[in-house]
This record gives sequence, C-alpha cells and structure tokens, in this order.
Amino acid sequence: MKQGSTRKQGSAAPARYGSGAVAFHWTVAALIVFLGGLGLLFDDIPKEARPFWINVHVCVGLVYFLLVIARILWRATHTAPDLPPEVGAFSRITSVAVHHLLYVLMLLIPIVGVVARVWHGRPFDYGLFQLNVGVASNPAVYRPAETVHQLLAYALFALAGAHIAGALYHHFVRRDGLLLRMSPGGAG
Repeated sequence: MKQGSTRKQGSAAPARYGSGAVAFHWTVAALIVFLGGLGLLFDDIPKEARPFWINVHVCVGLVYFLLVIARILWRATHTAPDLPPEVGAFSRITSVAVHHLLYVLMLLIPIVGVVARVWHGRPFDYGLFQLNVGVASNPAVYRPAETVHQLLAYALFALAGAHIAGALYHHFVRRDGLLLRMSPGGAG
C-alpha cells in the first residue's frame, strides 16, 4: 500500500470532536467569513449606506466576540481528542501553534474593533436598543485602532488559510481522517 494514500485497513478512525466543539468551530468560522467579507466591502458600499453596514459589522462582531469567549471557555473545560499516533511531530507542533495564534487573533480583533468604535464616539445600535459608553470621538485613538483592527484581520485570514490548507492536506494527501473529526453531522 502506498504510504499516505489511504488509512491502514482495520485502523480506527481518529476520535471526533464533540457536537459542542463542532458547533462553536463552524459558527465562529461562518461569522469570520461574514465579518471579514463585509469589512473588505466597506470601500465599495455607497457612502449613504456605509454607516448601516458598519453598524451591522460592529453589532455582529460583538456577538462573535461573545461566542469566541464562550468557545475558549468550552475548550478549557472540554479536552480535544488526541491526534492519531501516525501524525508526525511537525504536524503536532504546527497544529498547536496555529490554533493558539487563531485564538489570540480571534480575541484581539474584536477588542481593537471595540476600541475603534467607542473612541469614534459612536454607539452600538441594535435597533431595539443602543449600547453607548459616552466617549467623545478621538481620532488619535480610533484611526490607529482601525488600522490595527484591519491588519490583525488580514493576519487572521492568512492563518485561517494555513489552517484550511493543513486540514485539506491531511484529508486529500495524508488521508488520515483528521478533517472528518470536525465535520458537522457526525460524519467520519
């Protein structure tokens, strides 16, 4: 049998993540795609509609931030399944590093975004209610915060791309079942 082409006959499928971890993973991933895509479109949105879409980005971003915190708390109380023994040292080390960096970026980006919004002097408008901390607009704070927010988002996109590439490598090249551990619906 060619090495890396298929799993060995009779070898057990790698342990799966629980339904809670899978739900957090895919919900946060979908929100990153939505928020990142919307953020990339801001310059293309007509000026009169831009405040509405920026507010949508900000308000959904706060919900995303709460989900990231909940996800981290979930991970702290629910152990991830072990990697199969055939996964090499390089993949193990990179996996841990990438996941930790993803969590750091997923926390930092909304924090810096909140700083930008608050020091812009604008409320978080949820339609039925507003969250307004009453801080006066201060361009010396919100302009650099917006720039850092964008740069961190680009770093998250790059790292998420590497994460996806690694998952696809394990699925299509190594064929070791790692991608299926996080698949929705219990497949695998």
